[in-house]
Amino acid sequence: MALLTISGDPASRWEEVAHATAQLLRFELVTEARLAQWMTEEFGDAPVPEKAWKPAAISILTRMAMEHHLVIAIAGAESLFNALPMLLRAGVIAPEARRAGNVMLDQRLERPAALIMLADLDKEAKLTRRSRFGRTPKAFDIILNTEFMDAPQAAEILRAACCARNLVEHGLLSGAAEAQMQFQTRLHLAQHGIAPAGHANLKRVTFGHPSEQMFANLLDFYRIDWDYEPRSFPLQWDKDGKVMEAFTPDFYLSELDLYVELTTMKQALVTKKNRKIKLLRAIYPHINIQVFYQKDFQDLVFKHGLRQ
Repeated sequence: MALLTISGDPASRWEEVAHATAQLLRFELVTEARLAQWMTEEFGDAPVPEKAWKPAAISILTRMAMEHHLVIAIAGAESLFNALPMLLRAGVIAPEARRAGNVMLDQRLERPAALIMLADLDKEAKLTRRSRFGRTPKAFDIILNTEFMDAPQAAEILRAACCARNLVEHGLLSGAAEAQMQFQTRLHLAQHGIAPAGHANLKRVTFGHPSEQMFANLLDFYRIDWDYEPRSFPLQWDKDGKVMEAFTPDFYLSELDLYVELTTMKQALVTKKNRKIKLLRAIYPHINIQVFYQKDFQDLVFKHGLRQ
């Protein structure tokens, strides 16, 4: 397996670096939201105790690593695994002035308010790391300073580092190695009365258009849970009640109870789709749906630096 962990200072853009790096390397991106979803599948709806969070995360990630190379973009991820030949632990830092500026841009705040928010973010990150990993010191193999570097540039450096370390050449995690790691983690979990169910699986989706993949990546980046084309809505029926026309929105965001439709096609097809959406809203007024047209989607891409 190839494992690349990426974490860093709040507002240093380390999440964006992780996203861009996963795209370059074609690794699976593991975010806090995806791991939380897998933990629910694996251990149920009850929150995993913070003292058991680390072995619970390792139990899931090692199983995923049998089939996929991973970029693990989670705060404190450098403390998940001991040093391994196939592991590269990257940290992203930035001066306080730069991080405060990022908060100002993201939250539309003046500098005094941004500095207060940044202090709160730093405090929260420190508490989360301590509750999950104890007082283990940070151990990075490579540290990037994003004061004068954007996410794509940092991603290029990390791709070069992964190539120099020959991470991919180590192959995927073997069954024997996974079993050994699982044994250790399950001993820790048993102390908390937790038994992995083996239900967590990587969501594999075949998207109909590259824009949909990019949008899904954006949702993962912001830790928003999503389902792809989960439901079709009948729009027209024949005299016998057979559905003659239906509409299937691209995404459903369960936390927001919102359907999202991406429209990046030519105008003639947009007009046809708009008719369906208008009909859907008339027949199902309780359904919340948001349409992103080509310009809306381009603005998202340009703002967040996403690439196909």
